[in-house]
Formats: sequence, structure tokens, C-alpha cells
Amino acid sequence: MNRDLAKLTMGLPQAWATFLTDWDRSLRSGNYPSTTRYNYLLAAAQLGRYLAGDHQREPHEAALTPAAVTRRHVEAFQAWMIETRSPATALNKHKALQQFFKWLTVDEEEIDQSPMLRVRQPKTQRQLVPIFQDEDTKKLLDTCEGKDFVHVRDKAIIRLLSNTGARLSEAANLQLDDVDLSLDTVRYRGKGGKDRRVRLGPKTARAVSRYVRARSRHKGFGLPHLWLAVRGAQPLTGNGIKLMLKRRGLRAGVDGVHAHRWRHTYAHEWKLAGGDTGDLMLVLGWTSDDMPRHYGASAAAERAQQVQARMGIGERV
Repeated sequence: MNRDLAKLTMGLPQAWATFLTDWDRSLRSGNYPSTTRYNYLLAAAQLGRYLAGDHQREPHEAALTPAAVTRRHVEAFQAWMIETRSPATALNKHKALQQFFKWLTVDEEEIDQSPMLRVRQPKTQRQLVPIFQDEDTKKLLDTCEGKDFVHVRDKAIIRLLSNTGARLSEAANLQLDDVDLSLDTVRYRGKGGKDRRVRLGPKTARAVSRYVRARSRHKGFGLPHLWLAVRGAQPLTGNGIKLMLKRRGLRAGVDGVHAHRWRHTYAHEWKLAGGDTGDLMLVLGWTSDDMPRHYGASAAAERAQQVQARMGIGERV
């Protein structure tokens, strides 16, 4: 994370860089996951760069220190995010900045009141995430045919995501010790430091086992990380997995390939088979009742259509 932090703070005024460094230390002491820390810090760094950017008509103190940021500055940044990115991205930045200025207010006592206090959250339109069909996953797996390291590794990753519905960060952060091939299980470290052990299906367990054997002959075999990059003795990061899935999707002719689609698909298949919602929450590492509804939204529409066709309302006359 230190390398990422250096990139995020590069070119920022000294006060902004110092505050972000201190905030990162505070987040690490609170055992926040690395992905959460990065997203939080990225939002604050983007705000700092926006305030110091060329589009600012006149210099102001907020460009030099986050302690001078006002509600007007945040609202302008938020509107810019909506225009140049999307409302969903702006909402994520809003939530991250809430945490940053809360830290400045409560922990550091640098400001008396957060500038986020009366900034409205951007309204977003919830889009249904399409689920993966079995043939889509098969097309991706077909691109991994071969015995060389990259094909064996990528097949194991795709099967793991499909078979367990793991978050990208959970799959990417797996350590070699998290895999128990005697019981065919993996241990995921979820949000909030909550561990859970998930059983692997036979095909997934076989793919992971083959990868572990190939990994033992790789230059980076001594690293604790489960997934290794092709070249050199270094781990495969979450971003590396994301790019791999994108490449495999293009090669297979499958649009929109990302890890979270398998998570939505897992929830859909579970509910379609009549699985218990409480058990689903345990398997996927959820603590909020809202999550099954959110992840099942796309699938719920499909299930409703299946029920509608079966009932034949209006077709009996």
C-alpha cells in the first residue's frame, strides 16, 4: 500500500499529502481492508487535485489544505464527478469523503465541522446486473485450455469465482495457507475482518489443485500469496485479476465480464433452488439483510417472469 500511497499523493500540496499519509496510518491501525483504504484515499486525493486543477478560476486555500475545504468545494467536485464519470462514481466518492472529513473533525480535531454535513448524496439509478449464463462461463473456461501456467491459473480463478461467489478482493487476497485441499475448502477474509470457510465443488477443487502444483514450479513459489503473476516473483493483484477477466471476456466474446457478476449469479442460483436466505448470507459473508435483496434484484425479475409464465394468468380463457 505504501507504493500506492506514494502514487496517490504524488504532486499534491504538502498539507494534502501529509494528511492522507496520516489518514492511511489511522485506517491501517483500524484494520481496514486494503481495497477500502485505497478507495478512500483515492477519493480524497482526487478532491485535492480537482481543487488545485486548471479549471479553478482563482486560487484558494482549499487547494493547499483539506482543512479549508467548504461545502461549496465538495458540491462542485461532486457535480464534476457526475459530469465526467457517473452518478454511481460520485456517490462512492461522497461516501469516502464523509469518512475523510469525519476523521479530520473527530480524530484530528483539525476542523470544527465537516463540509459534508449538508452535501446531498448523488441520486443514482439502480441498474439490474445481468447474471452469467452457464454457457458464458464455459466460453471463458474454453479460452483457458492448455497446460501452461497462465491457463491453469486463470481457469482456477474463474472456477473459484463462479463456484463460490467471492468478492474480487477476497479471491485476490487469498494466501496459500487459506486453501485446504484435504477438505476442499478455502478461507476468505471478508469485510470487517470476518473470516469464513467455503467448500469447493469437485471441478473447482481439481482446478485449484492443478494450479497449486503448477505454482510449486513457479519462480514465486515461496511467496505467501496464492495467485502469482506470470513473470517474476510477485503476486497477482486484484487489478491484475480484473484485467485478466476483461481479456478473457474479449477473447471469448462475452461482454461485461467482472467478478461481481458471478456473485449476483450465485445469489440468483441459490434463491432459484429454494436456498435459505440466512444460509446465503453466511456463505457470501453478508451481515445486512439489504444485500440479498440488492444482489438478487436482477434474478428476482427473471424468477418473477418464470412464475408468471407458469401461472398463465389471463391465458385460461
